[in-house]
Amino acid sequence: MSAAFRKLHRQTQGDYFALHHADDSGFKGSPYRVHPDRFALNLAPAIQKQAAAYFAEKGIAWHQHANHGLSSQVCCLNFLMPLAQDPERLARLVGRALGIAPPEMLPMAPETGGVVPRITVMSFRGIADQMFQLEHGARPRIPSDTNLRDRLKVAAKEVGLKGYSDRFLASEWTNVIDAWGIATLEDYATVQRMGRKSPLGPKQRAALWPVFATVRSSLRSERLMTWAGVFSELADSLGKQTTKPFDHIVLDEAQDLAPAELRFFAALAPDRPDALFLAGDMGQRIFQHPFSWAGLGVDVRGRSHTLRVCYRTSQQIRAAADRLLPRVLRDVDGLQDERTGIVSVFDGPAPDVQTFDNVEGEVAAVNGVLRSWIDEGIEPREIGIFVRTPELVSRARQAIDQIEGAKDISTVPMHLAKGLEFRVVVVMACDEGVLPLDERVADAADEAELDDIYETERRLLYVAATRAREHLLLTGTKPPSEYLADFDVDRASADRG
Repeated sequence: MSAAFRKLHRQTQGDYFALHHADDSGFKGSPYRVHPDRFALNLAPAIQKQAAAYFAEKGIAWHQHANHGLSSQVCCLNFLMPLAQDPERLARLVGRALGIAPPEMLPMAPETGGVVPRITVMSFRGIADQMFQLEHGARPRIPSDTNLRDRLKVAAKEVGLKGYSDRFLASEWTNVIDAWGIATLEDYATVQRMGRKSPLGPKQRAALWPVFATVRSSLRSERLMTWAGVFSELADSLGKQTTKPFDHIVLDEAQDLAPAELRFFAALAPDRPDALFLAGDMGQRIFQHPFSWAGLGVDVRGRSHTLRVCYRTSQQIRAAADRLLPRVLRDVDGLQDERTGIVSVFDGPAPDVQTFDNVEGEVAAVNGVLRSWIDEGIEPREIGIFVRTPELVSRARQAIDQIEGAKDISTVPMHLAKGLEFRVVVVMACDEGVLPLDERVADAADEAELDDIYETERRLLYVAATRAREHLLLTGTKPPSEYLADFDVDRASADRG
């Protein structure tokens, strides 16, 4: 919500409390806040008793720092709880948002004979782990990424392979050999290395194969399986079954599905048009090289839709972040995602970009901004700080030093940003050499692979930036990342020097 909106409604609420509940308002010196034990005054009269009873039953704590009518908790309750009691109205809202006829709204409460007991909510690997245990009576033994990299390094040395970096071997194993279940040199010689920018001829593949064959053999001898191997084995087993464990599968973050994962989920549900529902954003693909879904039997061409209304991020933040991506994104099957024409349902301030002479200056400035946000009523748990690598998290934590509630502020690497959402976000350490990351750039095999690295790094920043709902601050030391130019550095903020 905009600053003007907050100011107006805080004044309105303060005036109302002063007139009708003078003894209960004024919490922490703010006339629009009520004392914690009078939280129900913020709620619509029709839901006060029901909300209080529900929170007590579930053991949910009421927000106290921002105990007022514009807090996220109160707004959600006042908006959503009445809708939960009016499924027809909810169906109309959902239908309008998606541009479809009002859908059937199923009851979710178990006590009313709802469908909750029949819904399983799990991560990709979580459901695979469960299905593997049902099949084998034990959990899969998965080697760590570090263990796999060490095995590849040792195998390359044993066979005398030269001219290929450890990073290349790990990437080729993950995105080609393991992802597609390549078991023989013949398979490797013919597989299409989709998303792999460095071309490999027959002689190169023949030279590489002994390394991968050695690793596969060592894993098998120790009864170890990669996650791709687990998904592939389960897909083969489920494909032979006539009765499936689930009637429908809903997949979020579908843009990062790997080939073995897609095969597994396609086999987990019946073979019918409404068995799979996939939601994703090609602009947020950061973990998986593109491949053909249709080639694996999941063809969404002519059956997919682009959602063009954004409810999470302000128009200003979304428009600025979109400049990090191409105007049109295309996948291997020919589907395209046009970034134009997308609108957000609310406005806010433009992203702020600040650069500094040194890290100390950056840390001090971010600390000051965080304190001002908290003084305005933003709760620490509504603040997210992102950095490019795990090693830089300590830099983010310096910025929250001595801040009340610092333990509730999230400080995480960008690649863990998926699925998170905050009212305000700071992206720190946007330095030259960090975005894009120097060590990735230096390891590029050719110009084509370098382009792919630059694109992935842009998407990482895009994902981090779009976690912000109301405010976005990007900071770095001089010289800053070239990507900050996409946020209009000169217009967004003066250089802090």
